[in-house]
Amino acid sequence: MGDRDLRLHVGGRTRRELREALAEGGVRCNAYAETLLDHGCFDGRSAQSVVVIQRTVGELGLRSGGSLSQILAAAQNQGLLLCPPDTGPYLRLALMDQEQAPDSVLSAGRAPTGAVHVAAAPLRDDDEYPKGFYLRVVDGVSWLRGFRCDDEYRHPSESTFAFCRPSAATVVDESGVRSS
Repeated sequence: MGDRDLRLHVGGRTRRELREALAEGGVRCNAYAETLLDHGCFDGRSAQSVVVIQRTVGELGLRSGGSLSQILAAAQNQGLLLCPPDTGPYLRLALMDQEQAPDSVLSAGRAPTGAVHVAAAPLRDDDEYPKGFYLRVVDGVSWLRGFRCDDEYRHPSESTFAFCRPSAATVVDESGVRSS
């Protein structure tokens, strides 16, 4: 995806339909992703169109890395928005051509190489509950994985996060007035 925008439809499927689509695509999930997929945010939500863009932590101005809250705040300061909380599975299905991770380590207590973290507000204020999803391809297998971290954990500057751009329908004219 790099710097190009990706228009994505998020929502509109039941949890069962999402799980079936992931299975049909050969996507594997870890236990944390399964926990997130069980959350009520997947129930009965109408589809919405979002524009997703990726940024590294360093590109957000955090050259020596940052905590999840610092990353989300830096992105918002650059005008980027958090993704809806159910974006992960839809983005995984849209990015089936994601590049192979440079290593095969699935869990090492550190930021996974070659991963794209989906920037969304945590579903619970509990460090034991997964904070969100990330996408990764390991040994030819596409993964949708959940991750946990506390606010002491620092993501390295090369970690990549997916954010949403503000709606293209919002236009700012020369006087600075926004209209839709």
